[in-house]
Amino acid sequence: MTARAVRSARVENEFLIAVVMPAVFALGLYLPLKSVMEQRGLDYAQFLVPIIVLQTSAFTAVSAAQRSALDAMRGMNRRLSVMPVRSFVPLTSRMVTNTVRSIVSVVAAVLYGSVLGFRFGGSVLDPVMFVGFALLVGAVFSLGADALGLLARNPEATSQLLVLPQLVLGLLSTGFAPESSFPEWAQPFARNQPISHFAAALRELAQGTPHLSTFLPAALWLAGLTAVFVPLAVRAQRKSL
Repeated sequence: MTARAVRSARVENEFLIAVVMPAVFALGLYLPLKSVMEQRGLDYAQFLVPIIVLQTSAFTAVSAAQRSALDAMRGMNRRLSVMPVRSFVPLTSRMVTNTVRSIVSVVAAVLYGSVLGFRFGGSVLDPVMFVGFALLVGAVFSLGADALGLLARNPEATSQLLVLPQLVLGLLSTGFAPESSFPEWAQPFARNQPISHFAAALRELAQGTPHLSTFLPAALWLAGLTAVFVPLAVRAQRKSL
């Protein structure tokens, strides 16, 4: 099943999109904002790449929701339920496919970022920890989106439901601009929402200087989302059988 899902993703050009989207984000954001951010004393390539990674993870989640909704709409899970296949296999298969796409998009984002000037710190573990944390975040996003797709059973509606929170959380975060760039009334939200914490953690992992005060909130958000999405995904999978 996993091989079928990966082949289907390749045929539908999902991996091509995973390579192209980070380039669109990198060029579309870096070029117009570079000079403005450098006036604030920011190395914008170093600042920007983490949010590009997170945005590509969000797009992977959208494709995950479409995939699960399509399977539910076509009755794939019901057909599998009468076959000698364990109930967790379809969900596992989809998650492996999502992870493969996440790996492609994260690596592409880092490569594009390196062209712009993004660099890891001196330790060989820095890129490993950066990519590992990014993939964990992407997996949690995809798990929640997979559950939503199974429950909605409508690929188009599912995509529309996910686009708005993706845009709001992305744009109103400290991923694209520092907290001081926001109006005072928006700063508490921008500072405390999960995307901002994930972006800050990724920046420090890239620099090789992770601090507990930065990483702990990101880890708590990740644990909280996992605690919500795992049972939701399992329940949605069982309900679809």
